[in-house]
Amino acid sequence: MTATAPQAPSITIGELEANYQLYCKALKMLIAEKRTLNKIQKTVCWGKLATLHHCLPRQYKSPDYLYAQLLKAQSTPKA
Repeated sequence: MTATAPQAPSITIGELEANYQLYCKALKMLIAEKRTLNKIQKTVCWGKLATLHHCLPRQYKSPDYLYAQLLKAQSTPKA
């Protein structure tokens, strides 16, 4: 007899879309904390952003692109 592990409830695309701004904010905070890209790529927010991009690439940019844009925005001095 094989025991199967209970599966976690899967998240819907609608739920991912509803929390998109939250994932972007989390990514921005990780960049502000000077986390390395390797460490950021292991986070939940990176995975959620990657899933959104994979499912809806025309609507959502890749996490790599968002990372580069946020990093650039952070390093640009404000006038």
